[in-house]
Amino acid sequence: MGEKTCRWGILSTAEIAKKNWASIANSGNGRVVAVASRSVEKAQKFISACQASVPVAHSVDAVGSYEELLSRSDIDAVYVPLPTGIRTEWVVKAAQTGKHVMVEKPCGVTTADVQAMVDACNASKVQFMDGVMFMHSARMDAMRAVLDDGKSVGDIRRIASQFSFCADQSWVESNIRASSQLEPAGCLGDLGWYTIRIILFAMKYEMPVEVRGRILNGVKRADSSDVVPMEFQGEMHFANGVSATFFNSFRTNHQQWAHISGSKGYLAVNDFVLPYYGNEVSFDVGNHNFSADGCYFTMEKFLKTQQVREYSNNAKNAQETALFRNFSELVNTGNRDNFWPEVALKTQRILDAALKSANSGGGAIAP
Repeated sequence: MGEKTCRWGILSTAEIAKKNWASIANSGNGRVVAVASRSVEKAQKFISACQASVPVAHSVDAVGSYEELLSRSDIDAVYVPLPTGIRTEWVVKAAQTGKHVMVEKPCGVTTADVQAMVDACNASKVQFMDGVMFMHSARMDAMRAVLDDGKSVGDIRRIASQFSFCADQSWVESNIRASSQLEPAGCLGDLGWYTIRIILFAMKYEMPVEVRGRILNGVKRADSSDVVPMEFQGEMHFANGVSATFFNSFRTNHQQWAHISGSKGYLAVNDFVLPYYGNEVSFDVGNHNFSADGCYFTMEKFLKTQQVREYSNNAKNAQETALFRNFSELVNTGNRDNFWPEVALKTQRILDAALKSANSGGGAIAP
């Protein structure tokens, strides 16, 4: 008997789903069965574009409604890149039909939304996972080993992270990420999910005791009822004295870095979200040394780059492929991993606290 294959449905024709069409095709244990949109024509256009770029040998059905896709018995799991503002309803419905669910980030508008999703998945005994690709990179294991070895970084004292890109005015006026109805957290939701998660990773998923946030720039479009963050800064404090800061922006050019500073050194990664193009991913460990001897004041550079053999994208060992392979493995073996809903809830709680702080004068909020 051959190995099981996870049969996927894609609920939406969002652009990011094109990348993950390739991820599923490369996974080796999953395949796309159907794509749903609000019209058959739109779903077929998406499928045709994907087949032209990353062709698969089997046929993929175009479905004209989300309800129709969820009612099918030949789908095991759904990938849901719908806008955050309407996502909860469809994740809950998917779980209620017995479908395992992978959700784009931010998972929900509020923690209550994510809790409703997780509760529905638990009730139906299906897997819930957020689609954070970097969590499935082999680089994360290598970084964990360095952080835990006691000598490379030592005791963590401070964590800083930034994820940003510079959007033009036409993007601001048209993209759903600047709509308060569809993506009310703006750059905090779209980009902050990653910076919050890398901080949680560094802290072994310990929750901060307080969170502060500030909207540095926001827009209110004619079609929106509220201001949407275009630039955001956040701060976290932990019970053991560690502090962390994160910055997210739709107004500064591409950056996606994290620095983890400790008593003996630091770890720096410059492309933790989407690795720079190539066949290796890497990070740096710095253990510089200052000495003073008479008139000689010297700062010696001791910097080591650690590399992991892993393609950056669109390959069988790329992080996005590992994301779908790992999820499909859970589905195919009948196992569930509670880590994923738990870490999604933690991330959402911090995001909510940061936004609440920003909207109430920047004071400390317990997440």
